[in-house]
Amino acid sequence: MFKNIIKSIAILAGATALGMVFYRIGFSSANIIMVYILGVLITSIATSHRVYSLISSIASVFVFNYLFTAPRFSLSAYETGYPVTFVVMFITAYVSGTFSLRYKEQARQSEKLADTTRILFDTDKLLTAAKGRDAIIKAAAGQISRLLERNIVIYLNVDGKLSEPYMLNVSDSSCAGNAGVMDEKNVAEWVLANNHYAGASTDRFADSVYVYYAVRVNDRVYGVIGIEAKDKILDSSSQSILLSILGECALALENEKNQRDKEEAAILAESEQLRANLLRSISHDLRTPLTTIAGNASSLLSNGKSFDEQTRYQIYQDIYNDSVWLNNLVENLLYATRIEEGRMVLNTSTELLADVIDDAVRHVKQHSGEHSIFVESDDEYILVTADARLIVQVIINIVDNAVRYTPPGSHITIRSCSENNMAVVYIEDNGNGISDEDKEHVFDKFYSGTNRIADNRRSIGLGLYLCKAIIEAHGGTITVRDNNPAGAVFVFTLPLANNAF
Repeated sequence: MFKNIIKSIAILAGATALGMVFYRIGFSSANIIMVYILGVLITSIATSHRVYSLISSIASVFVFNYLFTAPRFSLSAYETGYPVTFVVMFITAYVSGTFSLRYKEQARQSEKLADTTRILFDTDKLLTAAKGRDAIIKAAAGQISRLLERNIVIYLNVDGKLSEPYMLNVSDSSCAGNAGVMDEKNVAEWVLANNHYAGASTDRFADSVYVYYAVRVNDRVYGVIGIEAKDKILDSSSQSILLSILGECALALENEKNQRDKEEAAILAESEQLRANLLRSISHDLRTPLTTIAGNASSLLSNGKSFDEQTRYQIYQDIYNDSVWLNNLVENLLYATRIEEGRMVLNTSTELLADVIDDAVRHVKQHSGEHSIFVESDDEYILVTADARLIVQVIINIVDNAVRYTPPGSHITIRSCSENNMAVVYIEDNGNGISDEDKEHVFDKFYSGTNRIADNRRSIGLGLYLCKAIIEAHGGTITVRDNNPAGAVFVFTLPLANNAF
């Protein structure tokens, strides 16, 4: 108010000074009157209420009469036409000032509408980009705070109870816990329970500092947002925009919930399918070697003495190979279970990489058939920090995979070296290679070539999946690429002992 009075006086003084200049130059009274009308127009633009343009119009008439009509420095006027001039001057000044105020208000409303539209548009973009319930509600609260320029308090609905409050302050636009609103938490709890707004300026908890609204879709309440009242009620326009933002927020929350439910249902369905496929594959894979073991054992029991030494040895070898394969299958299943449950623990120690590779080769050579396995190393003294038992299993799984999918007589080479402070192991074969389609999925669980789930022995599809999980748990990487001129190369890395994580 004081600023408006100062502005009005200053503008009137400026118009008077300009009028004095015109008077001394010899301009007519009409020119001076136009200066005062201009002053009233400027006053209506510079001040916030029409009362100032009204007072300025009246003051302009009296000042003009006092300074520029004969007799000067008197409120009397000799000419009989001046009273009409004064009335016309007042009406013209006031009406022009009123129109100016109206245009100013229209411009202000247009600017406010543009700001509101921009905020609503930004709200839609922010809510679309927000991931998760908390982010959506806080994004909406930030837009409400920006629109209304008031502090906002946010409560999330966590299993039917309100979370700790978060405060969005106008000053720094940052969310932080605020104990000051705890006194009004009962109001927010009432809103949550009754799905209806309450607080300041309402008939429920009217003495509250904040007015609280439910963020809801029908009967489902996702949270409660409190808006600082600041001793003034929201106008109908602000109330409408607020409800629009809350509606957009609720719709975004509903979409997020539906998407989450859909994803959970898909995961559950996939888990059930994987469980069924796993049981089917395991039952098939177990039945074949167990049948072979039982048949060979029965033959030895009933006719063992009639077999020559070479035949008995071959039967023993078959029983041993099948039992080793079953043991590897059980080990892989146990590892897979631990990974799924987050129970895989690394018992790491400093290991000589060459010893780990040799240990793995001893296991796989016993059932490698006609395949030839070679070991090469650029440095026989590479030390790594690793769980030796798990890394042995990784090498066994990769080599076993090469034995299974390459023709008899193929060569499998295991090379090791150190590069970029990492130990690198290459397992190469000269078989038929892996198609580009299979490369994308070769480390997926239960993937075994073109068919997602294998229906034949020794292809349950867990081996390479476990390799990836074990290597990544060690802080390394594992990849597959084509060998030159033929075959495939699996490459995995491990941290060197002096660079271990």
